Amino acid sequence: MATTKPQRSPEEIEDIILRKIFLVTLNEATTDADPRIAYLELTAAELLSEGKDMRLSRDLMERVLVDRLSGNFPAAEPPFLYLINCYRRAHDELKKIGNMKDKNLRSELEAVVKQAKKMIVSYCRIHLANPDFFGSNNDNNYEINNSNNKSSISPLLPFIFAEVGGGIDGFGNSTSSGSQCPPGFLKEFFEEADFDTLDPILKGLYENLRGSVLNVSALGNFQQPLRALLYLVSFPVGVKSLVNHQWWIPKSVYLNGRVIEMTSILGPFFHVSALPDHAIFKSQPDVGQQCFSEASTRRPADLLSSFTTIKTVMRGLYKDLGDVLLALLKNTDTRENVLEYLAEVINRNSSRAHIQVEPLSCASSGMFVNLSAVMLRLCDPFLDANLTKRDKIDPKYVFYSSRLDLRSLTALHASSEEVSEWINKGNPAKADGSKHFSDGENQLLQSQEATSSSGGASEPSLPAGRPASIGGGKSKYPFICECFFMTARVLNLGLLKAFSDFKHLVQDISRAEDTLATLKATQGQTPSSQLNLEITRIEKEIELSSQEKLCYEAQILRDGDLIQHALSFYRLMIVWLVDLVGGFKMPLPDTCPMEFACMPEHFVEDAMELLIFASRIPKALDGVLLDDFMNFIIMFMASPKYIRNPYLRSKMVEVLNCWMPRRSGSSSATATLFEGHQMSLEYLVRNLLKLYVDIEFTGSHTQFYDKFNIRHNIAELLEYLWQVPSHRNAWRQIAKEEEKGVYLNFLNFLINDSIYLLDESLNKILELKVIEAEMSNTAEWERRPAQERQERTRLFHSQENIIRIDMKLANEDVSMLAFTSEQIVAPFLLPEMIERVASMLNYFLLQLVGPQRKSLTLKDPEKYEFRPKQLLKQIVCIYVHLARGDTQNLFPAAISSDGRSYNEQLFSAAADVLWKIGEDGRIIQEFIELGAKAKAAASEAMDAEAALGDIPDEFLDPIQVCFTCLLSSLVRTVLRTMVIVSFVAVHFDEGSGHFTFVKNHS
Repeated sequence: MATTKPQRSPEEIEDIILRKIFLVTLNEATTDADPRIAYLELTAAELLSEGKDMRLSRDLMERVLVDRLSGNFPAAEPPFLYLINCYRRAHDELKKIGNMKDKNLRSELEAVVKQAKKMIVSYCRIHLANPDFFGSNNDNNYEINNSNNKSSISPLLPFIFAEVGGGIDGFGNSTSSGSQCPPGFLKEFFEEADFDTLDPILKGLYENLRGSVLNVSALGNFQQPLRALLYLVSFPVGVKSLVNHQWWIPKSVYLNGRVIEMTSILGPFFHVSALPDHAIFKSQPDVGQQCFSEASTRRPADLLSSFTTIKTVMRGLYKDLGDVLLALLKNTDTRENVLEYLAEVINRNSSRAHIQVEPLSCASSGMFVNLSAVMLRLCDPFLDANLTKRDKIDPKYVFYSSRLDLRSLTALHASSEEVSEWINKGNPAKADGSKHFSDGENQLLQSQEATSSSGGASEPSLPAGRPASIGGGKSKYPFICECFFMTARVLNLGLLKAFSDFKHLVQDISRAEDTLATLKATQGQTPSSQLNLEITRIEKEIELSSQEKLCYEAQILRDGDLIQHALSFYRLMIVWLVDLVGGFKMPLPDTCPMEFACMPEHFVEDAMELLIFASRIPKALDGVLLDDFMNFIIMFMASPKYIRNPYLRSKMVEVLNCWMPRRSGSSSATATLFEGHQMSLEYLVRNLLKLYVDIEFTGSHTQFYDKFNIRHNIAELLEYLWQVPSHRNAWRQIAKEEEKGVYLNFLNFLINDSIYLLDESLNKILELKVIEAEMSNTAEWERRPAQERQERTRLFHSQENIIRIDMKLANEDVSMLAFTSEQIVAPFLLPEMIERVASMLNYFLLQLVGPQRKSLTLKDPEKYEFRPKQLLKQIVCIYVHLARGDTQNLFPAAISSDGRSYNEQLFSAAADVLWKIGEDGRIIQEFIELGAKAKAAASEAMDAEAALGDIPDEFLDPIQVCFTCLLSSLVRTVLRTMVIVSFVAVHFDEGSGHFTFVKNHS
C-alpha cells in the first residue's frame, strides 16, 4: 500500500516561497545546498529569544531583507543585483502560484508575493538613492569617461537599455548589452513612488545618458540612450525630474551656445549628426572618413548606400527627439520649461546668423539642423493644407514677447527707431494674446495638436525697456504662436544656415580646384619641390572638403521630407504675412501696415532661399503648393515701400528664374505659374520692369556689380515671358501707358548696361590677347620668374571669367533690345532717346565691322560667349525695326549726327558680312536703305551748317571765349616745350657732378 505525501500547511508553503525569493535561511545547515543562500544568524537568534517559529512570513519579510542587505556574506551578490534577482524570483513564483487549484491559498500567496515585490522595489529605490546605506557593498562598478572625469553609472541603466531594446550603429550592427530586466520591474519602480524618492536616481540616470552620447556621430550608438531617455520621460516623475535638473538649462557666467549644447541634458542628443563640426568637438565615428573617403573612386552604389543609411538614421533621430519634446510639452507642469530651454538655445546662438560663426561660442550646425527638423514636427498640427489655425499667430509677439528678442532683428521695412516710436505711442491693438485661448487646446496638444497656452506657468520677467502688455498684465500667447516664431528662428540659425554653409563650401572647393589646376600647369613647365608640397596640401584640403560636402548632401539635400516640411512651414509664413496687408490683392495699399513693416526680414529671406535650394534639387518641389509663393513674389518684388532691402526683392526674381520653364520646349510643372496664373498675367511683366529700374541703386558698396547679376535674372525672365502671347500683350500695354515713365527708364538702363558690358568685354579681349601672345612665345615665357608666370596665368584665367560673364550679359541686353524693338518702337524714337539709341548702335557697328575688328579674333570665341555674327545680326535687326516704325523719318538724322562712331562705310561693310553669313535678304536691303538715308541726312546737315557760316561774335559766350583762349595758349606752350625737348639731351658731367643740357643732333 503506497504512502501519501503529507500535506504542507499554508505557513510552510509561504516560508518555502519567501526563502526561495530572498535566498535566505534561518537554519545554518541548509546553506550547503547553494552558496548564495545567506544564513541570517541574527534574525534566527532573535526569533528564538522571542519564542517564535523559525519560519519566514510576510510579517518578517522586511526584517529579513534588511538583515540580508546589511550583513556581510562572502558569496552573496551586490545589493542591487540581489534585489533585481529577488524580484525576478518573485515574478517566477507568482506564475507558479497561478497554477494552484486552491483559490483561497492561491489568493493568499499571491498577496504575499506581491507585497514582497513591492518591498523589493522600494528597497531598490532606497539603495540607488543612498548607495552606501547597506554597508560597503557597491554596485557602481560601471564607469564612463566623460571629459577625463570618471563618474559612476547607475546599475539601473543596463536594465533600462535592455528594456528599450539594443541600439543599432550606422553600419547595422547590434549594440545591445546588459541583462534582461524582470518583467514589470521598471514600470513599478518609476510609477509607484513619490518625486523626492526618485528625483536623485533619475538625475543620475539623465547624467549617464547625456555622457553616453557625448561626441557620438550619426554612425555611433545613440539610439539606445535616446530610447532610454524617451522611456524615462514617459513617466510623469521622469518628466518633472528632467526639467528640474541643474543641467536642464546650465547656469554659468560663461554660458554660450556651445556650452548649452555640450553640458545641457538634451544638448548632446541634438549634437548627434552627420554634419562636420570644429575639430575640438568632432564626433566619432568620423562620418566623412568612413562613408565618403576617396568618393571620386567609389562605386555609385556604395555612395548611394551611405546616403540612404545616413538619411534613415537621422530620420529616426528626428522622430525620437521630437517624441521627447512632445512628452515634455504635453505635461502642463513642464511645458513652460521646454519653451524656456528652446528660447535659451535660440538666444544664446543668435550669432549663428553671422557670415562667420565662432565655433567655440556657438552650437554646431548639426544641433541646429536636428532642432530644425524637430521643430517642424511640432508644427505639423497647424500646417494643414488650408492653414486654418494661422489666426492664432499673433504679430504682437514680435514686439511684446519676453521669450525671444525679435525686435532687435532687421525688419522688412521699419527701422529700429520707427519700431520703438510706434510701440511707445501705444498701439491700440491689444498685446495680450490670451484671446486665443480655448478650452480644447490642451486636449489638442495631447493628440499632437499643439495649441494650448503656456497655462498657469509664470512668465519670465521682461527685459528692460520692453513693455509687458498694453493692458498692464503679462503677455501670454498660445503654443501655436510660440512654436511658430521659435521655429522661424531655429530654421534661420539651423537649416537655412546649413544651406548657406553648403553653398560656400562648394564655392571653396571650386576655387581650390582652379588653384590646383593652375599649380599643376606651372609644375608641368617648371618642376619645384615647394610647388609639390603646395599641390599635396591643396589636394588633401579638397578631399576633406569633398567629404564634408557629401555629409551635407546626405543629411539635408537628399532628405526630401525635411525640405518639404520646411516648405510647408514657409507657405504658412508667407500666407500669414500677406494677411497682415489685407490678403492676396493688388495693388497693395499705399501705406504699409506697421505690423508687416516690423516683421523680421529673415522670415521672407529664408523662404526665398529655401525655394531657390529646393528648386535645384530634383523632385524636391513635387506636390508642393507654389501658388501662394508666386502671388507673394509678384506682390512684393517691386514694392520698396513694403520690403526695403533690394537684395531681398532681387532674391524673389532668382526664385522665379529657378522656376522658369526652359526654352527646350519640354513641359514644366511650373509653367502654369507663369502662363495660367491670374496675378502673374496682370502684374509680372510690370513689376519685373519696375525692379529692373529700381535695382540701379542698392545702397551697397558693391551695387555697381550686383545690379548686373540681378538684371541678368530679370532679363532671362523677360525673354521667356516675351514668348508667351498674353505676357507680350501686357508688355506692349505697359510700354504704351508708361512710355515716358517706368518704360523710358527701363530702356535707358538697358542701353547703358549694353554699352558698358560690350565695351568692357571688348577691352578685356584685347588685354587677354596680350597675355596669350606672351604665353605663346615659349622661350621668352620660360625665362620669366615662376611667380610672375603664376600671377600672369592667374590674371589670364580671371580675365577669361570676366569676359565670359560680361559677354553673356551683353548678349542678353542686345537680344532684349532686338526682340522688343520689333513690336514696341515708339519709346526708342522719343526725342530724349533717339540720339542715345543711334549712338549705341553706331558704336556696336564700329566695333563689329570697323577697322579694329580683326584685333578681336579669338581662338575659341564660343568659350567666352563671344558670338560676333549673332551680335551683328541683332544690331542690324534693331536698326531695321526702328526704321520701320520711324514714320517721321527722324532716325536717319539721329544716326548721322553721332560724331563719335558714325561712318557711312560701316553700313556697306556690315551688309557684306550679313550676305556671307546668310541673313534674311529683306533685312539686309532695308539696312542698306537706312544707311543711304543716314548718308543723305549727314549731307543735308553739312550743307545746312555751311549755309549758316560762322557764329557772330555778339552771340558768343564771353566765359567760353575766355576759356577757349586760355586752352589755345596752353596747347601752344606744351607744343613749344615738346619741340625744345626734342632738340636737347641730358648730359652728366662726371667732373662737376652736375646734369647739363646739350643740343640733340640725332
